[in-house]
Amino acid sequence: MPYVMVQIPNSAAPAVPQPRSVPTSADVARLAGVSRATVSYVLNNTSAVRISEPTRRRVHEAAKELGYVPHAAARSLRAGHSRLVLMPAPSVPIGPLYSQFINELQWALSRLDYTVVQYASVGLRSDEAARAWAELRPAAVLVPVDGIGPEGVAVLKRSGARAVVTLGAERIEGAHSLIVDHMGVGRAAGAHLYARGRRRIGVVVPEEQGLNVFSGPRLAGVRDAVEGTDASVTVLPLAYEEESAARLAARWPELGLDSVFAFNDEYAMLLMRALQDIGVSVPEDTAVVGADDLLLGRLLRPSLSTVHIELPAGRDLAELVDRAVRNPGTDAETHHVHGATLVHRDSS
Repeated sequence: MPYVMVQIPNSAAPAVPQPRSVPTSADVARLAGVSRATVSYVLNNTSAVRISEPTRRRVHEAAKELGYVPHAAARSLRAGHSRLVLMPAPSVPIGPLYSQFINELQWALSRLDYTVVQYASVGLRSDEAARAWAELRPAAVLVPVDGIGPEGVAVLKRSGARAVVTLGAERIEGAHSLIVDHMGVGRAAGAHLYARGRRRIGVVVPEEQGLNVFSGPRLAGVRDAVEGTDASVTVLPLAYEEESAARLAARWPELGLDSVFAFNDEYAMLLMRALQDIGVSVPEDTAVVGADDLLLGRLLRPSLSTVHIELPAGRDLAELVDRAVRNPGTDAETHHVHGATLVHRDSS
């Protein structure tokens, strides 16, 4: 059997693109026609040195053209601390009101040249979570819902965190604390319902894990508002599910309630729909009050009475963080957030 020799021509290996060199601040300075120090002052938003607006614009345009990004680690070494603000993701469901507040806070911190990183700490609790956060060496940690204790604050500070800020129902030793008066929210709702002639008041307590840090004080506030009167308070466990609301509504005739404070607007709308589905008229048969003053509650029919909560401005909290980072030795501040105002609409 004859064999045929076939010669396979040598084909050149495909050219491997050479990696582009990483642009440096010297490249930016050369393109913008300024010194490296000026580039550093401009890109790090240094306020101690006055630089003209045209120069700032040239530096930013050069950095954009070259794709230059300042090195965070090098900047941290120069400053003596990072510009990283860690915001652990809440382990409990938070509503649109708190989500909007957190978004405003992140925007305000970015304007102050901080990098905000959200950290998913699912499965980690309290001081264990604090040790995980400390590994990232943040300049500050913002805990939006109760989830850290004094030992966790100490762990973060020993790791170099210059500020720990909590937003919750109580003061945490060593941390800057913003305390939201959830008891005042319940008190405003209970006082309103009593003033409207309601005497058999139900209070929704969410079954979702972790929300007790809000619902407990709100229930206590309703009870405080009607203490010593002829009104009664009935606790109503409710999961944020249509089936759970339907089951509660089916029991409504035997409960004999003439009103309900439904924890917040979302639970109020869920329960109101279930009540209307079985023929309970709102507010004639049962008055309904929520909390948070969401836009959707205003559009509902009947429009939803609610407790408006005045949270601190994101800008003010960002300035507190910046002040604490720049002056880490100052005493921890405690700010009480008072701003629970009843907004009366058609549902009550």
